[in-house]
Formats: sequence, C-alpha cells, structure tokens
Amino acid sequence: MTKGWALITGASSGLGREFARLAAADGWNLVISARRTEELDALAAELSTDVVVVTADLSQPGAADTLWDQASDGRDIDLLVNNAGIGVHGRFATAGNARERGSVALNVVAHTELLQRALFDFRERGVRGQVLNVASLAAVMPAPSMAIYHASKAYVLSLSDAVHYECKRDGITVTALCPGPTRTGFFDAAGLDKTWLTTVMPMPTADTVAAAGWRALKSGKRSVTPGLMPKIIAFSARLTPRGLLSRMNGFFWGRRN
Repeated sequence: MTKGWALITGASSGLGREFARLAAADGWNLVISARRTEELDALAAELSTDVVVVTADLSQPGAADTLWDQASDGRDIDLLVNNAGIGVHGRFATAGNARERGSVALNVVAHTELLQRALFDFRERGVRGQVLNVASLAAVMPAPSMAIYHASKAYVLSLSDAVHYECKRDGITVTALCPGPTRTGFFDAAGLDKTWLTTVMPMPTADTVAAAGWRALKSGKRSVTPGLMPKIIAFSARLTPRGLLSRMNGFFWGRRN
C-alpha cells in the first residue's frame, strides 16, 4: 500500500541513497534530489515505486524553495529527509573560499528553508508529517580544521530539538540523526581521506546508519546516535571541557602525512 510522497535530498549516494531504498521498501513514492542526475536516474531505475528525479544544487540562493515547489507540484509531500550536506577541511582563518560559503548555504540555509516549507505545508493540510534531519556526532563538539562543518551540524541538532517540541501538538515529528563517521563518499569529498580519525576509527556502512535513522523516524524519536562508540563519545563530550575537546578533535582531524 502506498503511503504517499517523500522528498529525500542528497539522494545520489551514501546515506541519501540508502534512505531512498528504505522509503521505497516501506511503500513511499519518492522525489529524490541531488546535483548528479546520472546517479539519481540509476537509483530511480532500481526502485519499485514511483520516483521523480529533481536535479538541484541546494547551495545556490533560492534553490531550496524551488526544490520544494517542484517536489510538491501535483504531489502532497508527507515526509522530508533533509540529508544533503558537505564538509570542508582546512583552517578557518585561511579558507574563505566559495566551498566554505557553499557549505553554510547548504548545511544551514537550505536545511532551514526546506524544514520550514515542509512544516508549513504539513500544518496547512493538517497531516501528521515526518521529518528526518541528518545532523552528526560533530554537533556535540567543536573541531579545528572542521570548524564550519561542526558548527553547522550543531545548528541542525539544536534546531531539530526545538522544532520537535514545537510540532508535537500538531502530531508532526522531527527527528535528528547524529551518526559518527560513516563509510560514505563524504570524507573523500571533504579532503579527509588521510586524517587520523578516518584511518584509525572503525566506520559503519551507510545502510546500517540509515536503517537506524529510519527506525527512529518511524518511531517519532527526537534524536538518535547509532552505535555504541558514538553514544559513548556523545556522552563524554558533555562532561569534557570545551577547550580539551577542541584540542582532541584538532588532533583527530589532522592529516597523518
């Protein structure tokens, strides 16, 4: 039985692709979006449900609003997976390039705009909509060399926590997924393939992490951090002085060569 339409961003690879597979298996029709059309088309071809492909670069001004308008044209979107995001590795004071600005536009601005559009639409139609915001374990700690990424994910987690309680009275759920390092293309894209963290710490697969997030979404949980080690790290971060956390993360995000 078809449950309705779900919009999934960043669906061309990694967690987004796994969320699309999980949603299709659960009977959702899909609008999938990312920058790479070829990968989206290949994913659409493998899924046994109705799939609409919308190519979009959400780091561009107005792209989030345009995506929502296209996704909801003739379709009622009842589920949003706010997954698209990027990270940039490097010192904050010497960066200042378009990629850093794009990461803020994508991780913060587009994320916020899609969430607002979804919640407004859910309330207008009186539906018990669902949102999964992909944050990160990075949300609970600062990190030199990844300052913007960690700060942007802290924003996503804080926003999700607050809006989760705002929406409960309307029967709408907002869930934040806070995974630790995961085997996706994220680290290569961010230039993190040779840091201490990515070469030493065991990483779960994208399908494992996505499954945990999908279960939490279906249960209406406020947030979930998959895996024992990430849970321990998240708890320890609350007890560790921020200065020490910064120094530790500065080491782990440092290059080995």
